[in-house]
This record gives sequence, structure tokens and C-alpha cells, in this order.
Amino acid sequence: MTSNAQMVPEASPILACTVSRDVKNFDLLVEDMETAMGETWGDLGFDDALAFLDQPEAETLEFIALAVDADDEENLAMLGQIITSAKANRIKVILIAEDISPTALHQLLRQGADEFVPYPLPENELQAAIDRLRAPAPTAHAEADESAPSARRGSGPSREGVVLAVHGIAGGSGCTTFAVNLAWELSQVAKKGETPPKVCLLDLDLQYGATATYLDLPRREAVLELLGDTESMDDESFQAALIGYEDALQVLTAPPDMIPLDLIGSEDVSRIIEIARHHFDYVVIDMPHTLVQWTETALSQAQVYFAMIELDMRSAQNTLRFKRLLQSEDMPFDKIRFVLNRAPKFTDLNGKSRVKRMAESLGISIELLLPDGGRPVTQGADHGQPLALSAGKNPLRKEIAKLAQSLHEFGQSDAEEAA
Repeated sequence: MTSNAQMVPEASPILACTVSRDVKNFDLLVEDMETAMGETWGDLGFDDALAFLDQPEAETLEFIALAVDADDEENLAMLGQIITSAKANRIKVILIAEDISPTALHQLLRQGADEFVPYPLPENELQAAIDRLRAPAPTAHAEADESAPSARRGSGPSREGVVLAVHGIAGGSGCTTFAVNLAWELSQVAKKGETPPKVCLLDLDLQYGATATYLDLPRREAVLELLGDTESMDDESFQAALIGYEDALQVLTAPPDMIPLDLIGSEDVSRIIEIARHHFDYVVIDMPHTLVQWTETALSQAQVYFAMIELDMRSAQNTLRFKRLLQSEDMPFDKIRFVLNRAPKFTDLNGKSRVKRMAESLGISIELLLPDGGRPVTQGADHGQPLALSAGKNPLRKEIAKLAQSLHEFGQSDAEEAA
């Protein structure tokens, strides 16, 4: 490794650069870069990167690895400038992120980052990201899809939809309620005069999935046909399996009949998520409570993986087991964002103390506290309506709406440019 990108000898032109506040904070990244790139890479600070990317010496760069952590969130504007400058010079961007908020992560991805890898780096994940960057560009078939009515506006990796997965760590923790209402709120975040984002809700809880019930939608045989042969799936068959809700939300419901969770594998789930990302700005996935062979696929493709818990012993025990499994298998645990449903009220000091002790004992950060929405939540689900339509002033609805707005607000400028 070189301490400065411009010190690499001309005989070995630099093909990549790490960009960080201090690369010493990312020692695993240094090791993986040396393995992947040998001596053909350099390191730059944030200020140096902005100056270097516009220099002739940067013309040989294939990509930059932008490494950020929680302390860098106050410099999001500068980080966005680095990504924009790299993309303007046709340089790919791999985002390496540790402990940054979902909002900050979403903003950087919308700025145009091509790949996201959590830190600490999972084994071989950096090399895999580099391989994907070097893969041949999509064929004309993918470009033709852009002219179809159902296709998303814009093209290229910077316009790929954001994937948000929701997983209930314990039964009855509110996973489906959260997924359905988050998807609806995301479809409604646009201000007057703005084009609303395209949102897709995927119910991958193949046995007990209830999104159809929560939105009063029919379950269709086309879903089972799609799941049974994803290799032959194209835009037309995918769209045929979706069903619209209030002309604002597209839903892939669970199949009409209960089917084995292993009917689909990792490749099937990957294909479904990829085609959904191509057509929608946001893809919300309602995951099964059970961990299956393709859980890791959804986790790896999601920008944020929400884990729903409650303030009880079963959630605590399941969270601990869940955490141990992910870390033992080197899966990206840093993508997990724990959501406490039915959280204590603001005035419940004893309850707030219990939340703090729970987080400390499990070694996790509970980043989102959702209030108890009470009976209106069940009533709205029984009537097949999101809370915004059945109980607009419900405190649970308000918190989910705030989350949706925070996830979306940084992408509005990009949407306006692409319109």
C-alpha cells in the first residue's frame, strides 16, 4: 500500500484508491485491498480525494473504496461530492460503511455508489464487489426495458431501487404491520407536484404471509407459477404476478396455498429482488420468521434489514441466538437495525431503563422505538387498510411515516434530475 496515490510508480498505475478520514480505522480494508489489488492502489483523505479525482493521474482508476463510519455522518455533503466527482469521471464507487444510520446510508447510495459492503468486511465480500464492478455492462435487452411503461426512470447502478427487509425475531412482534405500513408511507412521501416513488412490497413469508389480508388483496396463482420457475421470469411474468393497491403500491402476495419454504432457493430470491429493484425505487420485503437457506441472500442484497423485537424475554433470547448465528457465519450483522415494537411511553422511566438494559445486555443498538398503536392496528389490518387510511392520527402510524420520510428525503434531488 502507498500512503499517497500520486507516489505509485508510473510502471504500476493505480487502479483503485481507498478514501477515508483515516485508513488506520479500517485495517481489514487495507488487508483486503492488498490481497485484491497488490501494489496498484493508493490511499487518500477526503480533501485530497476531491482534488485528485479531477487530475489526469486519476484517469487510470477503476474504482474508489469510500470508507465511512458514524463519525463521518457530519460530513455527508463532502462525501456526496466525492461520489459525484468519481461518477463524473467514470470511476466506480464501493461504499464501505460501519455503524452509520439508515438515513445516511440511503443518501450515499442515492448519490451514486455502485456497491455497498458493510464493515467489518465479510470474507471475500470486497473481491466479490470488485468482480461485479468489472463484469460486462448489461446487454441491449436491459436497456430496452427502460422504454416499457412499467420500467423505472433512469438507468445504471445509481438508479437501482433501495431494498428494505423486515424480519420478526419473535412471533407477533409486528413484522407484517411494519412492512405493510412502511411500504405504504414510502409510496406517499412525495410532496405536492412531485412524482411519487414507485414502491413494491414482496411477501416472502410463503406459508403464513399476511400482506394480502392486511391490504384486502386476492392471492393469485400467478405468484406460485412465478416462484416455481424464476429462471424463465421476465418483466412481463413478474408484473403479471403483482397486484396493485390504491394505484400507489404494487404487491407480490404470498401464494394461495401453504408451500414449503425451500420451494425457492437463494438464486430464486436473488432474481426476484433484482428484477424488483430494476422497476421500483423501494422494495420492502416481509421476511418469514424462520431462518432459511435464502435468508442470507435477502440480508446481503438489502440496504437495511429491520429486525423487529419486543421488550420481553423471548425477543431477548432470540436476538442473542440470531446475533450469534450471523456473526459465526460471517454474515453482515452491521446491516441489522433493531426496531422495538410496543415500546414504553416517553413518560415511562422504568420502561426506558429496561430498554437500555436490554440493549446493553445483548450488545446491540435499538435504533427505532415504535409506540403501541393499540386496537386500531388490528382493526385496520382486519379491514385491509394501512394505518394512514384507517387511523391517520395513530401514534404508530406517525412514527412509521417519519421513518419513511427520513429514508426518502435525501433522494428527492436525484429523482427530480431523472424526471
